[in-house]
Formats: sequence, C-alpha cells, structure tokens
Amino acid sequence: MTPIAKILLLGSGELGREFVIAAKRLGAHVIACDSYAGAPAMQVADEHEVFSMLDGEALAAVIEKHKPDHVVPEVEAIRTEVLKDYEDRGYSIVPSARATMLTMNRDRIRDVAANELGLVTSRFLYAESLDEMRAAVAKVGIPCVVKPVMSSSGKGQSIVTAEGAVDAAWDYAVDGMRGDRKRVIVEAFIAFDYEITLLTIRTRQGVIFCEPIGHRQERGDYMESWQPTPMSKKALAAAQDMARKVVDNLGGYGLFGVEFFVAGEQVIFSELSPRPHDTGMVTLISQNLTEFDLHARAVLGLPIPHIHLNGAAASAVILADRHAEDFHFEGVAEALAPMPGIETDVRLFSKPVTRPNRRMGVALALARKGGADEARAAARAAAAKVRIVYVEEE
Repeated sequence: MTPIAKILLLGSGELGREFVIAAKRLGAHVIACDSYAGAPAMQVADEHEVFSMLDGEALAAVIEKHKPDHVVPEVEAIRTEVLKDYEDRGYSIVPSARATMLTMNRDRIRDVAANELGLVTSRFLYAESLDEMRAAVAKVGIPCVVKPVMSSSGKGQSIVTAEGAVDAAWDYAVDGMRGDRKRVIVEAFIAFDYEITLLTIRTRQGVIFCEPIGHRQERGDYMESWQPTPMSKKALAAAQDMARKVVDNLGGYGLFGVEFFVAGEQVIFSELSPRPHDTGMVTLISQNLTEFDLHARAVLGLPIPHIHLNGAAASAVILADRHAEDFHFEGVAEALAPMPGIETDVRLFSKPVTRPNRRMGVALALARKGGADEARAAARAAAAKVRIVYVEEE
C-alpha cells in the first residue's frame, strides 16, 4: 500500500505518540525520532531514528535518508536553521520553518506578538546573566515570573516574590534550559482570573478554533485541564482575534496551542506552541476530533468537519516522584470503574524511565450531564487511583 504521506516526526513524547496514532489512522507512514530509544511515539510508529535534534548534521542526514513529505516537530530543541534550509529546497516543514524558528525561543515569539503584531502582553525584559536579570527584575518589579527562553513543560520557570529570591530563580532557570542559549525572560506577574489554551487550527480553508481550555499549573507545568472554560463573548472574540493574527503571521498549516491570561474582559497573550499542546490532552475525551486528529488533518490537507464537544470534560496528570527504570502501574481498573453520569479513561505513556514530577500518564473524565467542576473532580479522583509501584518497594 502506498501511504497518503510520509511523515518525519521530530520528538517522540506522549503528544507525538497520539499524533502518530491519528496520522496512521489516516494512512500515513511515520518515522518517529528522539534522543533515546523506546520513546512513546516510537512504539507505535512505522520506523524510528535515535539522534539529538540539536545535531544539525544528524538531522540533515535523517531527512536525506527518508525524504519525507512532511517534517513535523514535536519538541522545541531542534536545529531550526536546518529545517529552514530544507524548506527552501521544497520540503514541507510543519507548520513552517519560520514558525519553528520563532517559537523555539520565547523571546522571538514574544517580540513578534508584542512588537510586530501589537498584541497585549505582560511587561517583559530579557537577561543573559545574573547581573542582567537583577537589573531586569528591578525594572519589571516584584512579583515577576522568570522563564528560560527555551524549555519545555514549565522547566526552569519560577515566580520571584522577594529580592532575595532572584539568584535562586536564575540558577533554577539555567538548570531547566534546553538548547545552547543561556537567556531568560523576566515578565511582570499578572493577577489573572484564569488562563486558557485556545487550540487554533490553520487549514487551507481558513482558521478554526476549539472551545477554550482552562488549566492549572504547578512549577510551570500543567496539572489539570478542562473544557469548556466559560468566557464572555468579548473576551473570547479578543482571544480568537489575537490567535488568528499570530498563526497567520507564522504561516503554514497545523494546530497551534495559543495561551492567554484573562483578567475580567482583558485578554493577555502569553505563549504559543506550533503543535498539539499538553493541556489539549483533554480533547482525547472531550471532542469528536482530538487535537491530534485536527493536527493530522490540517497537515495532510484533509477536510475538518464541525468540531463539537461531547460534554464537559477534564484531564489530570499522573506523575512519578523519583527516578526508576523498573516499575509498573496499579489501580487502573479502579480508575476506569464507572461512576453515575461520568465516563473515565486513562492513557499511560509507556515512558521507559521515571523521574521526579515526570508525566507518566493522564486520567480523563467526561461529565455527560454535569459541568466542568464535576469532570475535574472525577479526573483528579481517577488519577489518584493510578499508582506507580517501584520495584524497590516490593
């Protein structure tokens, strides 16, 4: 059988795993890549490659070897200038080489949003040394948020609430950085009412949106998400307008996770990922088409029907608390036990090792008759029933 397309997936975590499943259901052939063998997406892909995507020569060699129809990044830490070179040669980079280059680093996408597009953002400054960060904090003010310009899943992010915490925040940011740029963004703390992810799909027929997703974070990483999140018509229109502007500026086709803070009627642009978003895992149960289905269809140029919710839904993460290579899960049956008016599901990511606070799975809940609060409570309860049992405990 001739596949509908050959896809080279750069990064093979849990989001990549679900994307591979969605793409293969549509007839694609997928080569999953990551820096270690046995990554989640590799387990369901047609082929795999193991190399560092910050190694430009290795990345180019893999593209030359497979000659894919589409190169789909799933992680930020990629030698993006190589992708630009191949896009110039006629390869399809998803959503575009420019998008991967700008969003690999928070400073570049923030500059586009604030300076080129005039989107509402928090006050921010950059720093490339501890002394520069001290000066930036003094100008931005306390409290403020410090983030590496390149990281993932909230790594290196902290809130500075006192002058004496600046040095520790710098050290924490440096430890959590990815790539080879020692740079942080210092931004004013926003007293927001809630934050959302607006999944925005840029297709050949135009831009479409999913219902907004609310989420809660700890240590800069998402702990739970829910859909829908009630927003006023004015606030939702403002978020959609900003999201449309930024994805049209980045170009290409695919799903973008656009994050906003909302304070009353004011909507503030926060960040953007040109790929499925971790908070969007709630769509595995909430929508007729998951964020991974939508990304695959947009990439392949396939029609997207009306996106509708199945009901109020939520996700809650399942975290490890230590490093281990020998472990197993218990409590899955209990987590999946039926509850009145609630449907639950569990996705375990099959990561080969655990680490403190590493996301190992997610529990999902759908409230057919209740609201988001009921779904959130059910998802948290289901996640709590799934236990990681380490061999040392037996």
